[in-house]
Amino acid sequence: MRIVIAEDNAILRDGLSGLLVDRGHEVVAAGSDGDALRSAASAYRPDVCVVDIRMPPSFTDEGLRAAIAVRRELPDVGVLVFSQYIETRYASELLAGSARGVGYLLKDRVADVREFVDALTRVAGGGTALDPEVVAQLLGASRRDGLTRLTPREREVLERMAEGLSNAGIAAALVISERAVEKHVANIFMKFDLPPSESDNRRVLAVLRYVQS
Repeated sequence: MRIVIAEDNAILRDGLSGLLVDRGHEVVAAGSDGDALRSAASAYRPDVCVVDIRMPPSFTDEGLRAAIAVRRELPDVGVLVFSQYIETRYASELLAGSARGVGYLLKDRVADVREFVDALTRVAGGGTALDPEVVAQLLGASRRDGLTRLTPREREVLERMAEGLSNAGIAAALVISERAVEKHVANIFMKFDLPPSESDNRRVLAVLRYVQS
C-alpha cells in the first residue's frame, strides 16, 4: 500500500510510519496538518490516508475537514480517521453518499498492530472499518437530529412504515395520495441522511432509526 499520514504528534507519526514500513508498505508522505494532507494526497494519489482529527492550528476538527476534502476531490483514495475523539457532525459528512473506502478507529480501542493494518488494508481496498463506538454515537446523533426535523405528517408516515405498510397502504391509512406518501418518504430519507444505495434498504434503515429512538 502507498500511504499518507497526517498526525501532529511527531512520536506517533514516526511510530506509525515505522510500523507500516516494517510490514512492507510505503509511506509516501507524513505531515502534521490538514493542508499537508491535502497537498500530499493530491501529489501522490496514495491508496489510503491515515488522519488524526485535532491538528493545527486550532486543534479542533481540521483533520476531519481535510479528510472530507480529500474524499470529495479524490474519491478513489481511502481515508482512515485515527483519533481519540468522536466528532459526529463531520464524521456523518465523511460517510455521506458512500462509506466505501472510509474508516474511523479510536486510538485507545485498537488492540494490536495487526488489527490496525488489517483495517487500513480494508479501507485501501474500498472497504469500511468503523469502531462500534463510533457507529453507536453516529446513529444516536442521526436519530436525535433526524426525528426532531420530521414534520408531524412525516412522523405519521414513518410510523406506518414501521408497521410494514407499503406506500399504497400508508396512503389508505392516512387518507392521502400515494404521490404525497412518496414525497414524505423522500423527505424522511433526506433528513435521516439515507442516500440511494444498491446494498441497503432505506425503508428498513429509516424504520430502525424510528424504533431505536
